[in-house]
Amino acid sequence: MSVQWFPGHMNKARREIEDVMPQVDLVIEVLDARIPDSSQNPMLSTLRGDVPVLRLLNKKDLADPERIALWLSHWRDNDSITAQPFSTMDKTDLHNLNQWVKRLVPHRGTAEKPIRAMIAGIPNVGKSSLMNALIGKRVAKVGDEPAVTKGQQKLKVTPEFQILDTPGILWPKIESPRASYRLAVTGAVRNTAMDYELVALDGIDFFMEHYSEALMTRYKIKEMPATSDEVLTIIGQKRGGLRAGGKVNMHKAAEVFLTDARAGIVCPFVMETPAMIAEEERQVEEVKAAKEAAKQARLEAAIPQRQQQKNKEYRAKLEVSGKFNGDSTNNASEDR
Repeated sequence: MSVQWFPGHMNKARREIEDVMPQVDLVIEVLDARIPDSSQNPMLSTLRGDVPVLRLLNKKDLADPERIALWLSHWRDNDSITAQPFSTMDKTDLHNLNQWVKRLVPHRGTAEKPIRAMIAGIPNVGKSSLMNALIGKRVAKVGDEPAVTKGQQKLKVTPEFQILDTPGILWPKIESPRASYRLAVTGAVRNTAMDYELVALDGIDFFMEHYSEALMTRYKIKEMPATSDEVLTIIGQKRGGLRAGGKVNMHKAAEVFLTDARAGIVCPFVMETPAMIAEEERQVEEVKAAKEAAKQARLEAAIPQRQQQKNKEYRAKLEVSGKFNGDSTNNASEDR
C-alpha cells in the first residue's frame, strides 16, 4: 500500500512549467533535506532538459548532517547538478545563494541580461519561504501544509536576478511505497489524504531502526518495545491520548508523534541514503518486470482461447448460411 495524492491544479502546474522552461536559465529545485531523493520530482528532470539545476537541501536544521554529507558526495560527480545544504533562516546561506547562481549562469547576470531562475519543488519544502527571504518581504503565501501556492509568480530579487515561482507538484503515481510514506511522514502529503496511524507507525519503525536512542529519550521509554504499535501506545499514554477507561486514542498519539518528528523535536534525521534508494529502485524494477512477465503470460495463454472462439464464430456463420452441417466430407459426397 502507498500514499497517493495528485490535486488537479498540479496537472496545470506541469503544463505551465513546460511552457515557460525555454525562458529559464536555471532551475532552483528546493528539496527537503530529510528526504533528498523522495522530495525530487522526476517530471522536473525531464522538463528542464539541459537547463542546469541548483538543488537546495532545505530545512537543514531539521536534518542529520552526516546523512546530508552522503548525498552531497553522491551528487558531486554529476556535472549538471549542484547541491547545497540550506536554510531560509540562515543569512549566510541566503547570501551564498547569489554566488551559487552566478557560478552556474556566468553568461548572464546584468541589468540587460538578468538571470532568470525558476524555483520549483514538491509541496511543503519551503519554496514560498525562500522567495520571501530573497525578496525581503512577504510576496508568497506560506503555510504549514502542502499545496499553498497554486499559481506562477515572477519577481525581481535584484536588477540582475529574477525568480519565477511555481506551484508544488507531485507526480501522478509514486512508484515506491517506501517513498510515499517518507513523503507523508515529513509533511509533503496533505493530512486529509493519508491515514495518520499508518503513517505514524511507518515513521516510528524508521526511528526504531535508525534513531532509537533519540526516540526513547523523547518519550521517556526505558526499554524499547518490540513493535511500533507498542511505541505509539506509549506515546498516547504519556502525551494526552488516553480516553475514558484508559483506552489509548491512537489517532491522537499519531498526531503527537508526527508533529514532533516534523518539528525536529525527536531529533534531526534523514530518512534515506543513496544506498537505500538504489536498493529500493532495484526492487521496484523487479516488481515491474514480474508484472510485465505475468501480463505477457496471460496474453499468450489467451491466444488459443481467442482462436477457438473465432473458429466457433466462423462455423456458426457457415451453419446460418447453410454451407456447414458439422460434416464437410458427407456434404461433399452428396454433392457428387
